[in-house]
Amino acid sequence: MKIRDEYTCPLELTHDITKGKWKPIILWQLGKGSMSLSQLEKDIKGINQKMLLEQLKELLVYGMIGKHSFEGYPLKVEYYLTERGKRLLDAITIMQSIGIDIMKEHDMMDFLKENGFID
Repeated sequence: MKIRDEYTCPLELTHDITKGKWKPIILWQLGKGSMSLSQLEKDIKGINQKMLLEQLKELLVYGMIGKHSFEGYPLKVEYYLTERGKRLLDAITIMQSIGIDIMKEHDMMDFLKENGFID
C-alpha cells in the first residue's frame, strides 16, 4: 500500500493501513504474544498462507508488527507487535468489546463461551 498525497485526516491513513478483513484479526492474535506463520495460519480461520503473508508484509512496512528470524534449520520466524502495533491493539480491543456486546444482544452466547470470550 502506498501512502496517498491527500487525506481528510490522519485517521484516514490509519484506516488505509488496517483496512480489510484480516489485519485487525492478525493484530488481535499477535496481542496474545509472538507467533510463527504456521501458528497464525492455524489460529485464524479462513485465511490462506498467501493472504497471510501479504497482510503481514503490509503491517511490517508500517511498523505495526516486527519479525524475528532465528538461525538454524528449519528456518523459524516469529511475528510480534511493535509499540505502535500495541497502541493500535488498544483500539481493536474496544472494537472487540463492542462486537461481544452485539453478539450478546443477538443470543450468540454459545459462540462467545466456546471461543473463550466470556466465562
